Amino acid sequence: MTPAERRTGSALAAIFGLRMLGLFLVLPVFSVLAAELPGGSDVMLVGLALGAYGLTQAFFQIPFGLASDRWGRKPVIVAGLLLFAAGSFIAATAPDIYWMITGRVLQGAGAISAAVSALAADLTREQHRTKVMAMIGASIGLVFALSLVIAPPLAAAIGLSGLFILTGALALGAIILLFTAVPPAPTFTVPARASFVTVLLDPKLARLNFGVFALHLMQMALWMVVPAALIASGGLPGAEHWKVYLPAVLLSLALMVPAIIAAEKHGKLRPIYAGAVALLVLVQAGLAMFGGGLWAIGLWLLLFFVAFNILEALLPSLISRLAPPAAKGAALGIYNTTQSLGLFLGGILGGLLVKYFGPTAVHLFCAAVGIIWLALAVRVTAPPAKIS
Repeated sequence: MTPAERRTGSALAAIFGLRMLGLFLVLPVFSVLAAELPGGSDVMLVGLALGAYGLTQAFFQIPFGLASDRWGRKPVIVAGLLLFAAGSFIAATAPDIYWMITGRVLQGAGAISAAVSALAADLTREQHRTKVMAMIGASIGLVFALSLVIAPPLAAAIGLSGLFILTGALALGAIILLFTAVPPAPTFTVPARASFVTVLLDPKLARLNFGVFALHLMQMALWMVVPAALIASGGLPGAEHWKVYLPAVLLSLALMVPAIIAAEKHGKLRPIYAGAVALLVLVQAGLAMFGGGLWAIGLWLLLFFVAFNILEALLPSLISRLAPPAAKGAALGIYNTTQSLGLFLGGILGGLLVKYFGPTAVHLFCAAVGIIWLALAVRVTAPPAKIS
């Protein structure tokens, strides 16, 4: 990678990280603290509030991606970050669970993932694309690990309201970083704009889109059951859950690196990709049948994060390489829409399954989704990276 590519990757990873830190800060404590709001005694409404962010993400990712193709990446990113900040401040002042849902819905309207990923693709060469996506993924993993450590004491000090105020402030900080550290996107001579329907129905892209949907459905559903499992089965108070999360996340990031190198540099993309999906199925089946105590849950979480981080790097890189050059924003918009639908349905279905059937049903359902994904994953191919 050139120094410019490294700087670009680092800056875009930091923008993603600032935004995701705000989201992750509430994740470990939300299901407990939201229950204290009026109306929060209904676990399904809490699940809706947790997943509502993904619902509006699903509606706005494609328009934001198309807009970034037409009017440029940076203006779209700024608009999305402003919406995200506004939703954070509404959630901070929410008097009940319904206003909390409203704030989360508006947060989700700031759907910048497609525009940021497209900007990363614009500013890097194909042979280094997965490395940049891995940098973004690693930043997300690191801020997730950080949030697990600082969220409980922060929540105790400033409450759920304070966490959302901090979330809004971080989004505004990301706007400053966008204009001070990220170079403008280059101007490309590209073919005529690809048909949106053509991009939407492309079978290679569709398989990847289903993958990111399944991945984030599993992630969100998992967080509807893991905190309670650590308390009930592991005997670990909520304020100490970071002692399990932090080592699992950090070790998973280290284990991700050789897998990404093998996939990209040594031509092992298909087995690495399919192997990561198979690992997710194993984790869900293991949690359903052998969840056990603290150490067992910690091991399953480690394996989950290893697979999750590998797939978070590979999926957007593959989308950007397979998409028509004139429709990267649209393709990544569709990709992020299906990701957001996974987040939304993961929260909703996780809450419903826990409420009516118990946590084991969540893991069995996620394992079934993973098996469908695995059947598609074994057919994934990627074009050779262009050397430039």
